[in-house]
Amino acid sequence: MYLKNTVPTPALHTLAPGSELAIQAENVSMHYPGSQKGALLPALAGISLAIAAGEFISLVGPSGCGKTTLLRLLADLLQPAAGTILLNGRPARQARLNREYGFVPQSPALQGWRTVLENVALPLELMKVSRAVREERAGELLGLVGLAGVRQSYPAQLSGGMQQRAVIARAIALKPSILLMDEPFGALDEITREHLNGELLNIWRETRTTIVFVTHSISEAVFLSNRVVVMSPRPGRISGLIQVDLPQPRRNETREMPRYFELIREVRETLRASA
Repeated sequence: MYLKNTVPTPALHTLAPGSELAIQAENVSMHYPGSQKGALLPALAGISLAIAAGEFISLVGPSGCGKTTLLRLLADLLQPAAGTILLNGRPARQARLNREYGFVPQSPALQGWRTVLENVALPLELMKVSRAVREERAGELLGLVGLAGVRQSYPAQLSGGMQQRAVIARAIALKPSILLMDEPFGALDEITREHLNGELLNIWRETRTTIVFVTHSISEAVFLSNRVVVMSPRPGRISGLIQVDLPQPRRNETREMPRYFELIREVRETLRASA
């Protein structure tokens, strides 16, 4: 039995007229096996969400609310117990097979015996792209993320922030239309994190990729996003959708704007109301 979503979820059709739909989740529920035989531990209940092509969406909510579970469902790394998920109009599994998205995990997960260039070129290598072409593409990506000078270095020689930039470069090597990011900057210090927020927005503007970004940081979500999806405690439901109307491009000065602090307060109050 699945828990019925008693909190009204935002309508699917909340996009601007004429917007192309990149991701659609409709009435998605998910559970995990409980500690007792036959018991089920609900993780998500009745999630419905529409994301337009080119949007930057952040998922925020308390620990254990199902943010990462939802991201992994979008990536076809998990299968929902109920509901449907479409990426670019196709089932999540087909989108994965078509390599229509890139996935950035919480930890860098680079191969230590390969150079930075070789790590970034790995998806192209698996696709049997010629060495000359994949090295050219990987070099371009390293330039995009500011790592052109360390292309022949190994992961152990890089800082945590540099490693995470290399992972982002690898994730977009095949030019996916969607980028799924699971707290990629969570383990970094605040200064490095803010710097990489700016770098990520530069990549987003350059590539026009649709980004779904999981974070525990309200301020990070507001700075990065077009919209912030607020999730309730387990089982995770969508308790609010906050439109972020800060001007683009976002800069360091954005963090000093009164509207920035108003939006942070709005997200925080929505979280409290859903607790």
